[in-house]
Amino acid sequence: MNEPTFRFCDELGPKTVLHIYQPSLGLKAILVVDNVAAGPAIGGVRMAPDVSLEECFRLARSMTFKNAAAGLPHGGGKSVIFADPAMEPARKQELVRAFARAIGPITDYIAGPDMGTDETAMAWIQDEIGRSVGLPREIGGIPLDEIGATGYGLVSAAEVAADRVGIDLKGARIAVQGFGSVGKHAARFFAEKGAVLVAAADSRGTVENPDGLDVEGLIAIKEQGGHVTDLEGGGKLNVAGIVGVDCDIWIPAARPDVIHKDNAGEVKARLIAQGANIGVTEEAEEMLAARGVLCIPDFISNAGGVICASVEYHGGTEGQAFQAIDEKIRANTAEILDRAKHYAILPRAAAIAMAAERVEKAMSLRRWG
Repeated sequence: MNEPTFRFCDELGPKTVLHIYQPSLGLKAILVVDNVAAGPAIGGVRMAPDVSLEECFRLARSMTFKNAAAGLPHGGGKSVIFADPAMEPARKQELVRAFARAIGPITDYIAGPDMGTDETAMAWIQDEIGRSVGLPREIGGIPLDEIGATGYGLVSAAEVAADRVGIDLKGARIAVQGFGSVGKHAARFFAEKGAVLVAAADSRGTVENPDGLDVEGLIAIKEQGGHVTDLEGGGKLNVAGIVGVDCDIWIPAARPDVIHKDNAGEVKARLIAQGANIGVTEEAEEMLAARGVLCIPDFISNAGGVICASVEYHGGTEGQAFQAIDEKIRANTAEILDRAKHYAILPRAAAIAMAAERVEKAMSLRRWG
């Protein structure tokens, strides 16, 4: 019988694929270290019951491009734990600590928070193997989810891109799909620029109001364990209803591939700023571009978290992190949009070309692998 082959290999990676299975603990996980030519890989630890090897690789490659595009001295990696993040805290700690011990020998991977994990989980990993970022302040970290690093960077990217399509952030109508650690902060930072949140969705449904939603009220509801549909007032839609909400800027900030070929035609926004990793399929991006919708590639617009993580890893401060996020994301957004216009290609193609050039240059300068 032919042995299975890993169909995601190419000239950039992956360097390491680790499958973790400890049935006595109920632990099943995957780690993909994609490329470390620029330095040790930084990438989040995702916890969800329905993750996969393909998703892990796609996310790891996105991290390679994200870190390269941001000019960070790090490669890309990602890990996934097959589990429900809403489990009992003691059980979650047991799984995360066991996962940390399993990845301990993979010294060129630095774990960070992601969907289903947070600063506390990173503290457990740090305690086990001394190699994580996004740590609580109490142990010297910059809690990137708490301060909203990714959401802050989204606004920087959107402000640059909005100017290209004639949108003024002051008064712009925003819809956020995935009102969690990224989405809620994005909504807050957009509101500070004068934008109006007209719709928000989470795993239970969508709330919308063309006149604007109470951002701080929604954040308070979420932090108390509620759902966006608990907000009084406004119309209530199902989860998918947010795709077709009338708005100027649409922000996917949850799972991958939420905009795809079957629903891309419903999008009414003129600009999509991706807070989620691989939140829009490449086919959908092509369809949106044909309609004049500008879609900022995920690894450009949502790099705020990993930029913050890198600043923390190298001993920087929270203030330095915010400054680096704004400077790097604005510059990269402008560069890929300029490239896209000059070469008459999609922004994603321009972004991949830019990031790949930087990865390949690092590979030519260092012995790695």
